[in-house]
Amino acid sequence: MYIIIGVVAILLIGFFGVQRYRQNQQTDATDLVAKEHNAFIKKIAPEAIDLGHQYGVLPSITIGQAILESDWGNSTLASKYNNYFGVKGTDPNNTVVLQTKEYTDGQWVTINGRFRSYSDFRESMKDHALLLVNGTTWNSAQYQQVISSKDYIEAAVSLQTDGYATDPGYTTKIIHVIQKYNLMKYDRGIK
Repeated sequence: MYIIIGVVAILLIGFFGVQRYRQNQQTDATDLVAKEHNAFIKKIAPEAIDLGHQYGVLPSITIGQAILESDWGNSTLASKYNNYFGVKGTDPNNTVVLQTKEYTDGQWVTINGRFRSYSDFRESMKDHALLLVNGTTWNSAQYQQVISSKDYIEAAVSLQTDGYATDPGYTTKIIHVIQKYNLMKYDRGIK
């Protein structure tokens, strides 16, 4: 009888010990992700604020787009080519062709896109700001609603309506990431 109780006790201790170990591992992984996210924001926020003062682009929009477009700087386009915004180009001397997904005619399709390559993330951020300010080669006023927006919600909606992204959920995703990480605090004093 004591042997059975002892075996059951050992099994229970082992089971709960494994559960506690798994919970600790999950907590450690969650803490690591949070630290990586905070480090990414801390890295790009000063540049986003400077560009906001220079060009009128809300830093929350810049940071939010960098998070979404680059997967926190982890996408191949970001980590290898310093393109944090999925900015496309045509010059074979400063672009790279990569597969990407676009939402076309009500469905996701994979295409080969020609994306700009940058020497560092700051160059990518400045080019993104200039794209929003100067528009595209076919429409210089394409993103003027984004630039003239008074807050991040209006700017996020304008990004979608002005055609920055094909993802029909882009506005919601930008607003969510801005609110989740309190990125609107970086907008103070910009407009």
